[in-house]
Amino acid sequence: MGGTVQGMVKVAVLKAPGTNCDQETLHAFRLAGAEADLVWVQELTEKTKTLDPYQILAIPGGFSYGDDLGAGKLLASELQHRLGDQLRRFLERETLVIGICNGFQMLVKAGILPGGKPAAPEATLTWNDSGKFEDRWVYLSGEFNVCIWTQGMDETFELPVAHAEGKFLPKDPSVLEQMLGFGQIVFQYTDAQARPAGYPWNPNGSVQDIAAVCDPTGRVFGLMPHPERHVAATQHPRWTREGRSGEGAGLQIFRNGVNWAAKRS
Repeated sequence: MGGTVQGMVKVAVLKAPGTNCDQETLHAFRLAGAEADLVWVQELTEKTKTLDPYQILAIPGGFSYGDDLGAGKLLASELQHRLGDQLRRFLERETLVIGICNGFQMLVKAGILPGGKPAAPEATLTWNDSGKFEDRWVYLSGEFNVCIWTQGMDETFELPVAHAEGKFLPKDPSVLEQMLGFGQIVFQYTDAQARPAGYPWNPNGSVQDIAAVCDPTGRVFGLMPHPERHVAATQHPRWTREGRSGEGAGLQIFRNGVNWAAKRS
């Protein structure tokens, strides 16, 4: 299932205490043709490793630092205050970033999304309207957007979600207007016919049914669903009944990122 790329793209998969989707994320990038390394936050803060060798930074899901002060908040603070300069240099190199679930929460709370660089947060990801942890498959739809990671994907597909704080809320109506204008809303929750719908189709109550966003360049991407959990068709719960085979919908996301980075390496 691996993709053919021009040269070997290097991916840093960031790990903090409580991260638990790192191995699946490493596997997905390797299937897509990249060389993926696990990089601990402490290695970056202690400067035993840097982001300099990498073209892609991936921040996987889990419960970083136990989500003790809110989902992704402690890791966001660490990246802002201890790794802010290194992250800015990384982003200035026309690199790629993907944040999945807890990683998306971190990117938003660090102010990196939706603007694309560390700043005062313009949005948040907060408690699901249902008041409970939502762990199931959802339908997603993507229309016009500038995201490098999602080009060429099917208009409607399924991925699993697993979160308690996935409700995307801009802090000001102008933020949402700007995101709509720049094509930064990448995926929205829908029903099986790709129609806007409320709960349970939208598992958290996000404004505009937002499931994923990117920065204005399309290089920094954050999403609540887990593409790394659907890189093979056999991971889908209905794969036997529907005769699914081959790749899962999520693998295209990783391949898109790797192929884009390979062309610039």
